[in-house]
Formats: sequence, structure tokens, C-alpha cells
Amino acid sequence: MSDNTRQFRWIVTIKENLEILFDDNPDVFVAGDLLWYPQEGNNKLRQAPDVMVAIGRPKGDRGSYKQWEEADIAPQVVFEVLSPGNRLKEMAKKQQFYDRHGVEEYYIFDPDRLDFNGWRRNEAGILEVIDHPEDWTSPRLGIRFELQSDQFTIYRPDGQRFLTPTELAKQAEQHRQEAEQHRQEAEQQRQRADSAEARLHELEARLREIEGDRPGLG
Repeated sequence: MSDNTRQFRWIVTIKENLEILFDDNPDVFVAGDLLWYPQEGNNKLRQAPDVMVAIGRPKGDRGSYKQWEEADIAPQVVFEVLSPGNRLKEMAKKQQFYDRHGVEEYYIFDPDRLDFNGWRRNEAGILEVIDHPEDWTSPRLGIRFELQSDQFTIYRPDGQRFLTPTELAKQAEQHRQEAEQHRQEAEQQRQRADSAEARLHELEARLREIEGDRPGLG
């Protein structure tokens, strides 16, 4: 569980934006703070990544991620967002767990120190440090990480940055307002067109009346 609001905000931001990113793909499961059990019959062997992504597994609610019930597919990507309460020994154990049980990409972000690091499984099957994580694109997810001196940003494959839940809500409301404005403008244009057509019909009818009132020649 998160220890503070900043850590929680980042966990939710990463998790929710990944949910949105893969919303149209039924075979990408994203979860936050969900216990992962890699081996059947050993409930002491477990880990709960802050965020994990299992590609090739269906969406849906779960009480935990039991790998033997998930076609033996381990989450390929995991994220940990640090808090001041995290200890080096704890994080070392997590890395060993992820390395041993098949994680392909492992990312750690410290929002207090603005420090970002990543590991990727190499051809030898070992998680190795990513040399330049400050400008790195996830091979599995297609998202890009950018770490500058004063901020950390995650970008979608289309170049849009990950937004906080509040920013997402504001964006959705803005889109709703824009759609409503377009609807109103379209309705006004339709009404003007209907009015112009009605006026044209009136003029045509009046013209016929005038022509009918004219005396015949002869």
C-alpha cells in the first residue's frame, strides 16, 4: 500500500493511464497493488507490485494473480513507486523476486528524489540495468519515460502524456463541453437551414399567387 499522497497519486496515474491505453485490447490485464503468486501451493511466495501488466491475460476482476491459473504467464512489466518508508533490503528482495519469476521490464520511480531507474531482461535471461532510463521507451508497452531536472513524464505511444485522474476528468469534461457546443452549433445551422427553406417555400407560393392573379392576354 502507498505511504503518502504523492506516491499514491503516481501509482494511480500509472495504473489508470495504462488501463486507458489498453482499453481496446481484451488480452491485457493491468492491476495495482494486487498479490501475485507465482507458484501453486506456496502462498508465502508472493509479491504485490504497485502496478503490473500481464499481456496475454484477459481483463477482469481478481482477488489475486495466481500464475498457474493464468496460463502460467508472469506479469511482463512491473512498476514500483518509492516512498520514504521503502528500504534498500526490501527493494533488493523485490528485484530478486521479479528477476527469478520472469518479469521482462522492471521500473522504479522515486517521486521525492525525482529518480527513475529501469531493468530489462537480456538475451541471457537476466534483468539488467537500463543505461539511460531518463529517455527510454518500453519495448512491451510502447510508452516513453522522460526524466528532467524538475519533472518526470510518461508519454503514450501517440505522444500524449500520462494525466492524473483529476486532469483526465477535466479533459473528459472539456471534450463533453466541446461536443455539446458542436451539437448546438449544428442544431443552429439546421434551424437556419429549415427557416431559409420555409421562407423559400413561402416566396414560391406567393409568386404563384401573383402569377395566378395576372389577367390573361388576348
